[in-house]
This record gives sequence, C-alpha cells and structure tokens, in this order.
Amino acid sequence: MLTAEKKKYTVEDYMVPQLGSPFQLVNNDLIELPPPSSAHQAICTKLAYFIGDFLDKKNDTGFLACALDIKLDMLNILRPDILYVAEERKQEIVKDWIEGAPDFIIEVISIESAYYDLCPKMDLYESHGVKEYIFIDPIEQNAELYTLKNGVYSLYQKAQRHEYLNSVFFRGFSIDLKKLFR
Repeated sequence: MLTAEKKKYTVEDYMVPQLGSPFQLVNNDLIELPPPSSAHQAICTKLAYFIGDFLDKKNDTGFLACALDIKLDMLNILRPDILYVAEERKQEIVKDWIEGAPDFIIEVISIESAYYDLCPKMDLYESHGVKEYIFIDPIEQNAELYTLKNGVYSLYQKAQRHEYLNSVFFRGFSIDLKKLFR
C-alpha cells in the first residue's frame, strides 16, 4: 500500500474526487488502496451473504455494508471490507457514509493492506469503540476475532481453515472457514 505525498491531509482534501484507486485517510495520511483481487472480492461477497442471511433469519434491521467509508474523526476516514451498525444506532450515524464507529467490522487482509489493517486501523477501531473486529487472512486461511472489553481489544478466538469462527457480537453466528476459503 502506498502513502501519497508527505503532506498532512484533511477531511476536505479527502472529499475532492480522486483519479484512480480509492483512498483512506489514516492519521492524516492519505493512503492509496490497491484494487482488490478477485479472491478478496469473493471472500467479501461470501461474508456479506453469510452475515446477511443470519440477520434476515433474526429479522435484524441493522445496517450491513461492504466497503463504505467511516469517518471516525477529523483525521481518519477508513473503508473496512464489511461493517455493521446496530438498529438502535442506525439513524444516528448512517449517512452517505458512517459518522462514527460501527459496532462490527471485518477486514480481509492482503499483502498490501496487512500493515494498515493490523496496526493503525485496528488501533483506531479499538479507540473509537468498535465492539468486534475480525480479520480474515486468505493467504494463511485463518481468522482472528477481537472483542472490546473496557476499551481494549482482546483476542477472543483464532480459527484455522477447517474451523468455525464464533461471533460474540452476533450471538449464534459463526463463520465456517472451510466454506469461506473454498
């Protein structure tokens, strides 16, 4: 992943249409996102389907989205692969983008995005109160789930290709990694 120029950027700079790849604003640095691979897109599509199906069966009317910008503060606009905002918070923070922290986020990491997904973005999700953060590693074919307790993330579960990853936020929901990675 490339960091554009060394200038510090603002939300106003971010809002100017860019040519080429999409960007994220991470701690005032404008970060160019590489185009997602077909494998990345396939995994995101499956995850959205699995979660959407679970939510439909529960008649959950929260807000589920893929690759939608979230404005955490004036220094950070991130674009997680999958996000969810609970029904009771939907009116408050869902606009053309998300104004504040979603309740649940999944990032599908790649070689280009791993540093940002596992370091500054994870720290930002933690400090802004994202209740559950999952990262999926398609190369190693595993996943890690972090839950927020007293403002700090703790590793709740690490699952391998043949296992299930069990959500804490969505009680009764699990991701069959074998299905996800095939």
